[in-house]
Amino acid sequence: MMPLHMTKIAFSATSPASLRAWLESHAGANGGAGEALMTTRYLPTRHAEMIGGSLFWIFEHTLIGRSPIIGFEQRAEDGRWHIRLEPKLIPIVSKPKRAHQGWRYLKDEDAPRDLGEGEDAGDVIPPRLARELMKLGLV
Repeated sequence: MMPLHMTKIAFSATSPASLRAWLESHAGANGGAGEALMTTRYLPTRHAEMIGGSLFWIFEHTLIGRSPIIGFEQRAEDGRWHIRLEPKLIPIVSKPKRAHQGWRYLKDEDAPRDLGEGEDAGDVIPPRLARELMKLGLV
């Protein structure tokens, strides 16, 4: 069975590079666990299907990269949940995606593919242009 993914806005990221830096900065944090922790109020109903999937990041109304999901863990102090992520941003072929609150499920067949070796993010439509084309119904 193919894994289920999720999408989430890269809140407070100023660029894809700043998101990558935030993720990588967590590699040695959290007790040296080598994972980034994203907090959410509720455990996703379909969380078991998401282990082995990825969190796809939205920046400027565009899916820009993904971080593999390791698992989920409840925080003792307030009952919220951590989404445990590999602390890396894997570049993908960008795809327009409307902003939304919280997270949303993304089926594997709807997920954009990773950029191939030698393929550059510059080979795809820039986020602002993709957003304008989306508004016009052209992508």
